[in-house]
Amino acid sequence: MLRLLVKALPTLAILGFGATATLAQDDVTLPRSMIWSAYDVGSGGYTEASAIANAVQGNFDTRIRVLPSGTSIGRLLPLREQRAQFGFLSNELFFASEGTEEFATPDWGPQDVRVMLGRPASVGIIAAADLNATSVADLRGKRVGFVKGNPSLNIKTDAYLAFGGLTRDDVEEVWFGSYGALKDAIISNQLDAMGMVPTSSFAREIEASSRGLTWLNFPPEDAEGWQKATDVISFAEPHKQTTGAGIDEDHPVWLLGYRYPMLATYAATSEEEVYNLVKAIDQSFDGFREATAEAANWATEGAIVPPADAPFHDGAIRYAKEMGYWTDEAQAWQDARLARLDAVKAAWAEAQAAYEGDDAGWPEFWGSWRAEHLAN
Repeated sequence: MLRLLVKALPTLAILGFGATATLAQDDVTLPRSMIWSAYDVGSGGYTEASAIANAVQGNFDTRIRVLPSGTSIGRLLPLREQRAQFGFLSNELFFASEGTEEFATPDWGPQDVRVMLGRPASVGIIAAADLNATSVADLRGKRVGFVKGNPSLNIKTDAYLAFGGLTRDDVEEVWFGSYGALKDAIISNQLDAMGMVPTSSFAREIEASSRGLTWLNFPPEDAEGWQKATDVISFAEPHKQTTGAGIDEDHPVWLLGYRYPMLATYAATSEEEVYNLVKAIDQSFDGFREATAEAANWATEGAIVPPADAPFHDGAIRYAKEMGYWTDEAQAWQDARLARLDAVKAAWAEAQAAYEGDDAGWPEFWGSWRAEHLAN
C-alpha cells in the first residue's frame, strides 16, 4: 500500500516566528519578525515582495526577511514546514490545491492553501502575423509551443486552445527546453504561436521581427469560450489590455486576466494575523506603488477579490468586507472554490485507499484517478 507521506497541515496559528507582537498605527498588530518566500532575486515577484516588505517595515515596527527560490516547491515548502508565514507565489498555488504537477507526489497532495492578495495581470497567446489568424480557432493544425518543465505556461496554453474549441490533438505540439527558445522559434519560423505576456521584451522582439505578431482575442461576450477556458484554469477572467507590443489605447485586446504574484499562506494561519497584514499592506500602498511598472495594481480593491488560484483566506475576506469590496459574486466564487478543494482532497484520500503500488507509480495512478473521478 502507498505509504502515507503527506505532511500534516499546520493546525495552529502560525505565530511562532514573531511570538511577541507590537501595536502599530491604526490598531494594526504585526509580529516583530516575519519571513516571506518569493521568486528568485531579479524576478518581478521578488522585486515587488521586497518593495512591499520595505514599505511595511517603514510604517510598522516589524522586520521582514524575503526568502528567494527559483522553484515552486522551494517557495511553498517553507510555508508548509512553518519556516515562513507567507509567500509571494504564482500558479503553484493552483497546482498545490489540485495536487498536480510537482504536488502529485505522495509527500504533497492537495494543499489547504489560501490567497490573501493577488496583483491583477494579463497573459495571452500570440500568432505570427504572417498566419493571418484572427481567432484561437485559426490555430487548428498550426505549430503551438510548449515548454518542458513549465506547467504554468503549458496549462495556460491549454486554456487558450480550449477557448477556441481546440485541444493539443488539434494542433501540432512543439516542445522546447525554455521559454526563450519559443520566442526564437517564432522569429525563425519554426513555430506559429505561443503564450506571451503583452508587456514582455520577448513580445517586443517578435513584433519587431520580419514575421510580426497578432494577439488573438478572448472577447468577454463569448460565454461558451470563457466557460471552456475556465474549466481548465478556474483563476482566469476577461481583461482588457491597453499596453504592450502591438497594443495601445486605440488598439486594445481582450486577454486572460489572472493574478501574479499572489500573497498567500495556509488556511491554518490565524484570521487575525492575515487581517492585520493585509491592512498593513493597504496602509503602506503609497510606499511601493511605483516600485515597478505593475506595482500600482496591488491596490486592494482589485487585488483582494476573486478569481485567484486558490480560495481566499478568511482574514483577507474580513478586510475586503470591511472595505466594501467583497460582493455576493465573490462569495459565490469562494464557496465553489472551497467545494472544489474539498472534492480534490476527498478524491486523493479515496485514491490512496485504492492504490496498491509503490511511491514511484503513484503520480501516474493519481492522474488516471483524477481523470476518472474528478470533473474539471
